[in-house]
Amino acid sequence: MLTRRSLLAAAGALALGPSLAFAKPAAPALMLADVYRRGMPLEDYWVSEKYDGVRGYWDGRQLWTRGGERVFAPSWFIAALPATPMDGELWVGRGRFAQAVSTVRSQTPNDAAWHEMRFMVFDLPAQPGDFTARLATLRKLLPLTDAPWIVPVPQLRASTHAALQALLDKTVRMGGEGLMLHRGSALYRAERNADLLKVKPFDDADARVLAHVPGRGKHAGRMGALLVETPEGKRFKLGGGFSDAQRETPPTIGSWVSYRYNGTNPGGLPRFARFLRVRGDLAS
Repeated sequence: MLTRRSLLAAAGALALGPSLAFAKPAAPALMLADVYRRGMPLEDYWVSEKYDGVRGYWDGRQLWTRGGERVFAPSWFIAALPATPMDGELWVGRGRFAQAVSTVRSQTPNDAAWHEMRFMVFDLPAQPGDFTARLATLRKLLPLTDAPWIVPVPQLRASTHAALQALLDKTVRMGGEGLMLHRGSALYRAERNADLLKVKPFDDADARVLAHVPGRGKHAGRMGALLVETPEGKRFKLGGGFSDAQRETPPTIGSWVSYRYNGTNPGGLPRFARFLRVRGDLAS
């Protein structure tokens, strides 16, 4: 039964706006990767492939994206998962990022599409101990006989930069995106730090679209550049790397995009930034 107090509370929430009245669940607290640079010591790291998919977090009952959106996976996909929280990547295959995003974001699960999906699990956020200890526990939990689509990510010990570069080259030739390094002695910390490093053939990062900058010359009448903002609050114009079709229909304001670049200038802004793709897996 609705009381006067409950009605007033609901009205007050609505007065604050729909974003507060119907707030989305908070994004899961996940460890985020820093960037590997040549010369960093590798002795304590494990190395694995960087899967080109959608970051997925299993809280023991439900799947979530990194941005805090619920993943509506079919019941059969998650039925065999244990009650242990798991951090991983929802992955369809190398070079099929767009398909993974489309499948994960659909609120009506496409059964055929989900049969192509794999949940590549690389960590247990709630498990005590360092990464090496958590990895040992993960290897006892997975794989699951009844759910071969839940896959423990293969981890090898890193050694030298030359060996790491050779593995990176091999992975990229096979269509992979890059590598990940997990520090063996590290506890799970939900922040960006050097305990988790990405190794790629070029620098890349994400930014939110703030505005469309009109084009000039050959781009007159369509988008010339995007004004974007990094998670650290730095703003710059992203004008390279777009196809004609993308300039005609640019990424929406508020969406996230990935860009590649060649280092940063003294002010911390990316040099020679070029558009890579829309990050449909990150919440607007």
